[in-house]
Amino acid sequence: MSETSTDDTVSFGYEQVAPDEKTRRVGEVFTSVAKKYDIMNDAMSLGMHRGWKDRFVKRVKPQPGEKILDMAGGTGDIAFRMADRGADVTVADINQDMLDVGAERAMERRESEGAGSLVFTHQNAEEVDFASNSFDAYTIVFGIRNVTFKDKALAEAYRVLRPGGRFYCMEFSTSEWAGFQEIYDLYSTQVMPRMGQVIAGDKESYQYLVESIRKFPRPPEFQRMIADAGFVNTKAEIILGGAVAIHSGWKI
Repeated sequence: MSETSTDDTVSFGYEQVAPDEKTRRVGEVFTSVAKKYDIMNDAMSLGMHRGWKDRFVKRVKPQPGEKILDMAGGTGDIAFRMADRGADVTVADINQDMLDVGAERAMERRESEGAGSLVFTHQNAEEVDFASNSFDAYTIVFGIRNVTFKDKALAEAYRVLRPGGRFYCMEFSTSEWAGFQEIYDLYSTQVMPRMGQVIAGDKESYQYLVESIRKFPRPPEFQRMIADAGFVNTKAEIILGGAVAIHSGWKI
């Protein structure tokens, strides 16, 4: 099931709402879950998100001195991994509460010798405050499905990348594995919202997050969207039958 919109509404989970309403409500979701976000990621993915993120950063191949924009990277999980490899990472997020969690975590970290820099900045993925051709790489992990207009975010990613720059996105979708798909659907619809209630005291926000996954385009469709934004050599690396995918493309 792919995400749909009309001229007047966009999907917020299984609801159709006005674009401004979606932006506001997504903001409320992440304000609510910010402090428990990483704990919930561990619980809901059974710890697998850590391996997925390590795999993602290996694909990005951050280099010392490279400038990387990590969009929707509030809590810093991806940015810390890339900075440890020497990249200068700008962590951007539309939600200040998520950025505050990331900045606090950054202050608690002991920077290793040769580590790159970290900057945290409040940004809307659909209209970022950076000049064109500014970054060597653009990353966004488990964030683009929450963007109101994904085509605008992809266009901005293309704009701010330098020629030769690379785009990497990791996102949840729906698994195509027979047998596993039914288990995954049951787990996501029945168990994850209850975990949200028990661990974070917020069933409704995690109900939305589950619905947003179910509404997100399947990997082949999203790969076409990336190509439509101007990227070439686009790829989708499938994990767990499509439950997770690492998307990539290049600006030439």
